Amino acid sequence: MSEAIVPDSEARGLLARLPTRPRALAQLARLDRPIGWWLLFWPCAWGLALSGAPSDSWWLLAWLLVGSIVMRGAGCVLNDIVDRDLDARVERTRSRPLPAGTVSLRTAWIWLAVLLAIGMIVWLRIGWPARLLALATLPVVAAYPYMKRITWWPQAFLGIVFGSGAVVGFAAAAGIMFDAQADYVPLHRAMWLLYGGTILWVIGYDTIYALQDKEDDALAGIKSSARAMGARVRSGVGLFYLGAVIFWSLAFWQIRPHALGLLALAPIAAHLLWQVATLKEDGIDPLVKFRSNRFAGLLMFLACLVVGTA
Repeated sequence: MSEAIVPDSEARGLLARLPTRPRALAQLARLDRPIGWWLLFWPCAWGLALSGAPSDSWWLLAWLLVGSIVMRGAGCVLNDIVDRDLDARVERTRSRPLPAGTVSLRTAWIWLAVLLAIGMIVWLRIGWPARLLALATLPVVAAYPYMKRITWWPQAFLGIVFGSGAVVGFAAAAGIMFDAQADYVPLHRAMWLLYGGTILWVIGYDTIYALQDKEDDALAGIKSSARAMGARVRSGVGLFYLGAVIFWSLAFWQIRPHALGLLALAPIAAHLLWQVATLKEDGIDPLVKFRSNRFAGLLMFLACLVVGTA
């Protein structure tokens, strides 16, 4: 069964015991790799926590988690449909269900529709401000699979998509709309600054992830920020992470304009520094560093919780 599991898969336990077709569908939606939906969920939780959400709105976290799992899965299915020919030419991805032939293209489209239907249920459970913000990202979601063909920075588009949870979670809890009323100006600023920092964070960690495929991507003609940075990838990632911390500091300042509030960011800043300082381009360490951002997400959540509820 191991030959059906991509190198960064976690298809163990229950998933490994599923029959062939359900297991292939789970892998197509990357349910065997929970790191993806964690990275989509954490910004949602950050936005909710930093907004100073009242206690009766924390149920939103459960819906945002479900939404993160199914919409990340839907995005992966769409990405694999578009990239099925490219995936067949890259060592790490050629065992995915579509290029491997374990799932048909028709089945993949049906599975995508099922995931989107579940996502619609979640979408209806959040308020209109958050719904509109979520809808605004859909064109970028649809365009993202094509970006690696036309730009060296597809990671920036992924940042726009994965970082959007910060504004969706913030708006779902605080209920703020696009109109910048006087009472809401600091909240608006905090929300967008949090989003800006999250975009930079995503670019940083996805550049690390792309280091795994640099050679195969070059042969297949796939563009990435890791290839664009070349030998300067460590300093490049470091600059993106530094920018993320600066934006997050400014966001925190809008909520709690006190230097002590900024200290809440010290743990995640130290973690990101560790990632950059110890990064190795050996084919294994980039995956380790990439996955460590699940813990980084927790550190940032705790920081937002401290500042948002102080």
